[in-house]
Amino acid sequence: MTEQGQGQRQGPAWETLRRRAGIAAFLAGLAAALALFALLPGLPHVIDWGAVLVSLAAGGLTRWACQSWMTRKAERQAERM
Repeated sequence: MTEQGQGQRQGPAWETLRRRAGIAAFLAGLAAALALFALLPGLPHVIDWGAVLVSLAAGGLTRWACQSWMTRKAERQAERM
């Protein structure tokens, strides 16, 4: 039963799906953080290097969270089977 669940999670199709979701999550996190710095009232409306670095970190954190969530969800589905 464990081999079946791992096979389902470790196939090339699974890795492709996980990679694409990670890229989409990274871009969404990056865009959201940049929009926060650019549009939030009270902050200087200038995108400087600090804002870019924080936005890259937010995108990386979002990517990590998305991929972790996908892996946990796949493990739970494999346990049910």
